[in-house]
Amino acid sequence: MDIDILRQIGVVLGSLAFLGVCWWAFSPKRKKRFEEDAKLPFADEQETLDKGARESDSTAEKKAGEKQKQGQDK
Repeated sequence: MDIDILRQIGVVLGSLAFLGVCWWAFSPKRKKRFEEDAKLPFADEQETLDKGARESDSTAEKKAGEKQKQGQDK
């Protein structure tokens, strides 16, 4: 009989923990934070794309500068 009481207490505590986590996750106060956190994987991709664009711009500028130097050397 003692094991039945422990099981019931375990079920009640587990249910309360589950409801507490659900309340915490779906609380309106945390909505903005979770929306920002949901965008984090895409922020890395955007940062990589921006970095690649900057590198290609600087590479194009270097090539243009080299062509100017070659033209001045002649």
